[in-house]
Amino acid sequence: MFGIFASPARKLRQSAAHWLELADKVLHFRRDILPAAEVAELQAQTAAVRRLLKEKAETAKLKLGLESLEEILRRTGGLHYPKSSLVENVEFFLVAAIVILGIRTYFVQPFKIPTNSMWPTYYGMTADNFPPETKPAPGLVAQGLRLAAFGAQRREVTAPRGGEVSADFISTSNGLTMAYTVKRGRNWFVIPTQVREYTFYVDGTPATVTVPLDFHDFDRVVVETFFGDRKGLSDHLRRLERSGKSVSHSTVTLNAQQGLRAQAYRLPLDRTVAAGDPIIRFDILTGDQLFVDRMSYHFVRPAVGQGFVFRTGQIPGIGQEQYYIKRLVGLPGDTLEIKNFTLYRNGAPITGSVAFEKNARQADSYVGYRNYRDLAEGRTMTVPPESYLALGDNSANSEDGRSWGYVPAKEAVGRPLFIYYPFTKRWGPAR
Repeated sequence: MFGIFASPARKLRQSAAHWLELADKVLHFRRDILPAAEVAELQAQTAAVRRLLKEKAETAKLKLGLESLEEILRRTGGLHYPKSSLVENVEFFLVAAIVILGIRTYFVQPFKIPTNSMWPTYYGMTADNFPPETKPAPGLVAQGLRLAAFGAQRREVTAPRGGEVSADFISTSNGLTMAYTVKRGRNWFVIPTQVREYTFYVDGTPATVTVPLDFHDFDRVVVETFFGDRKGLSDHLRRLERSGKSVSHSTVTLNAQQGLRAQAYRLPLDRTVAAGDPIIRFDILTGDQLFVDRMSYHFVRPAVGQGFVFRTGQIPGIGQEQYYIKRLVGLPGDTLEIKNFTLYRNGAPITGSVAFEKNARQADSYVGYRNYRDLAEGRTMTVPPESYLALGDNSANSEDGRSWGYVPAKEAVGRPLFIYYPFTKRWGPAR
């Protein structure tokens, strides 16, 4: 740190120590391929410099010794000396990669929240909507700032021609939602991934927009843009029914790989646009990105109430190898039940997290625990040995242990430590 204040003699001695390290490295790595004469010459010159250092020889003698050592290293060093800039860069990035992989594997791993199953504790991808007729969108400078601070990425659909806007809708357990098609896409223009493609029609001409597969806020954007809220959508549907206007229907393929198809209805959206007008416009805000402590679970058992990150490959109800984050609600031997939005553990309301208490009261946007599948009304789940039970905080919109069962203990990864991005009010220690 204070090397700039060292004397020239001290700096030369420090340099000599580095040259000796390099000479030893060349000798160890190349002894078996160098001619015996060069090995002997390298050993002799290395010993000479080491002796000069030990005897604290005057600067001029040490400098001559180093020049002689450098000359033999230039002839014998191979890839170790002199190094090309390419070799130095490769070594640097290789060492950096090894260090990063070691940290990720044994200590701390970055993790991105993809969905809103833990909302409002952790946010997945959400939309900031800018309805074209009621709310102006941020300009280019503001977009750049929002990208840096929130990971905001703009999506906009422009009318290919003038006319009435319509779209295909399907009926699901969550109500009427806009039809989509799962397609192949790319992250950062390089990494293969899957995306959802939504299609609007202007006087029959299609206009599409793609969003990440895990983005589930699109229907809210559509409802807000065209109808204001769900009540506005219901009123629009009633008006269509009273008008007697025929609505075309067809079978659409939602996901060809999974063979997922559905009956879709082409609905007018009560909006007429001119060519070039924006039909829909919003920003996708990145999900919370946090650091996960991978180390503590090697020494202490996970505790009920903690955020809980685990692998899914050995969970029969999921099968696919991914990382999930839920909240740990059950240890081996615990019995869980849901009654009146409250989660019960071993016959008493569960404790150990603020999220448990807020869900029980349906306070601060927590929706309360919902009866579902293995925890349907009147049903209980008892955690088997060497297993855990994990549920999402957003119980009404979470596929969790209620549907796919228990997490094997060996699949536990760690607990969330710190939300490092985006820079919102949630930034800081994880809850």
